[in-house]
Amino acid sequence: MKYAICNELFDKLDFEKSCLIAAKFGFQGIEIAPFTLFDDPKNVDIKKIHKIKQILKQAGLKFVGFHWLFLSPKGLHITTPDLTIRKKSWYHLQRLVDIAGELGGGVLVLGSPKQRNAIGISPEEALKYFKEGLSKISIYAAERNSTILIEALPKKYTNVINTLEESKQLIRSVNKIGINGMFDFHNCVDENIPWSELIENNFDIFQHVHLNGVNGSYPSTKNINFIPAFQKLADKKYKGWISLEIFHKPDNPELILSKTRNFLIEMERKIKLDKEVK
Repeated sequence: MKYAICNELFDKLDFEKSCLIAAKFGFQGIEIAPFTLFDDPKNVDIKKIHKIKQILKQAGLKFVGFHWLFLSPKGLHITTPDLTIRKKSWYHLQRLVDIAGELGGGVLVLGSPKQRNAIGISPEEALKYFKEGLSKISIYAAERNSTILIEALPKKYTNVINTLEESKQLIRSVNKIGINGMFDFHNCVDENIPWSELIENNFDIFQHVHLNGVNGSYPSTKNINFIPAFQKLADKKYKGWISLEIFHKPDNPELILSKTRNFLIEMERKIKLDKEVK
């Protein structure tokens, strides 16, 4: 497994310094929230992209991909019946795919609860617009060595795609290269089975993992609930990224990275011990 961090935990810290800190603590990749580096992807020129690429290379880090895709600019919505806004929003995603491709390709985690929420229409109608947009952009993403990942989110955040099963149904209905799924520990609160079973049942759509605690913070070595999940990922021979995403901006990012790295080392140790016992 490969370990990455989502860069917004550094808040306003310079991107270059953030990358150096991540590398110092043994992380291998950076997952970028676009709003931390630019307001609008349509205004990003090739020099800016090459600068990001250079910073990653100098720090010895890989570009993992993008998440928080629609936070900026304001007014984007991918399932609205307003065709003008919908076209603008899907074009925004297309530009992010372009930038991801220039950075070597990666995943684009499509969470964005507010920007996919069914507003003034039924969730079923919103889902049709969602599927239509994904179908149009799927091959475009694949040609740029990138994949758009559908993130299941709790009902308290959105009324479109709340479970991994719903995510899988959407992915299969689109049925095109360039669209897949992912797993987020924190966002499974509406599921009624343990993490390990969710991984077993839905592993065929997992191309990425967001690591976080149920409270939205970093995981603790004292929380044994993670052990079966990590064991299941190991048993399934998961080779993708495990990317730390927390839902607050810590006063001391280095402390978070140190504790998370210790947690990951502990998970590796327990998996190794279990394998030796078997």
